[in-house]
Amino acid sequence: MNIKAFILSFLKYQTAAIIATGVDFGLFFLLKYSLGFWYVAATFVGALGGAFTNFTICRYWAFAGANNKLVNQITKYIMVAGGSLILNTSLVYLFTELFKIPSDYSRIGTAIIVAICYNFILQKYYVFKQ
Repeated sequence: MNIKAFILSFLKYQTAAIIATGVDFGLFFLLKYSLGFWYVAATFVGALGGAFTNFTICRYWAFAGANNKLVNQITKYIMVAGGSLILNTSLVYLFTELFKIPSDYSRIGTAIIVAICYNFILQKYYVFKQ
């Protein structure tokens, strides 16, 4: 793959990630502040909503992997999203409880770390591999 194609792929993924993050954070803040959920539970539900949104956008647009078998992609995505969910939830708890960082900031920092170091790489080269 040439650098131009890689950059285009990265930018499309980032667009999908921003939309999915909006869903994720929207659910997180709604559940935490409007419905009184515990921040860890709100993180879990928000990340789940964001994962569903991200899969849909990545499959049909960002990586255009709609030609690959849906069942195979879903299986791979569930494994990657499960790891992402565990990382997001665990790191928010760790940063909030151990380092005493407010949960809102922990959530934002964690999302950035996991998105860059984990999600893009595994989705591009494993889930939506062309």
